Amino acid sequence: MTSEEEYRVLRFQMVKDQIEMRGVRDARLLEALRAVPRHLFMPARYRPRAYDDMPLPIGQAQTISQPYMAAVMTQLLGLSGAENVLEIGTGSGYQAALLSRLASTVDTVELVPEHAAHAARLLAELGCANVRVHQGDGSAGWPAAAPYQTILVTAAAPDVPPALLAQLAPGGRLVIPLGGRSGQVLNLWIRRGEHFERQTLFEVSFVPLRGEAGWSEDDWQPRPEQT
Repeated sequence: MTSEEEYRVLRFQMVKDQIEMRGVRDARLLEALRAVPRHLFMPARYRPRAYDDMPLPIGQAQTISQPYMAAVMTQLLGLSGAENVLEIGTGSGYQAALLSRLASTVDTVELVPEHAAHAARLLAELGCANVRVHQGDGSAGWPAAAPYQTILVTAAAPDVPPALLAQLAPGGRLVIPLGGRSGQVLNLWIRRGEHFERQTLFEVSFVPLRGEAGWSEDDWQPRPEQT
């Protein structure tokens, strides 16, 4: 059985080899990655691989993102520590745990009740007191705590849900993968008054965003422009 000290060594090695070596430079983010015990956010049978350079299953056809991807998406938010953050797709809670160390408050929305309940318990046990876990349709955002200075979506949508744009504060940043089963591209949207600046970044691979403004079980197909 792997000890906590052995996990710590693997975690520090992950940050050095997978994150820093690939250009992530945000010092606060790197410290958060070193501090958060990623292995606790996945089923026991996958914990020996927790610090490998890959996504891993967490049940209910969902995954915990590759460490590098979690780091890059977080860095794109440009967090200073004062932000009110919205995360869509809590999963096991790992991304929310990182955000809790980098922002003022984190509201995170998860569609699957079992994941939402488990993440809430684990985040509380780890002392992430500034994280609020909500069970519901993430494609509708969480208007009760809006506006948000940053929004992070950890599942692929067919297009940006209008509710998320509406809940983004002026100057706010939204990071979201867009596309279908055959291909997705990570996008950064920045609110400029009533207009939005869009940057398309690089190809990614995520599970689908479910919900009213997401994909249904039957239509998780590539968008026409990506065929």
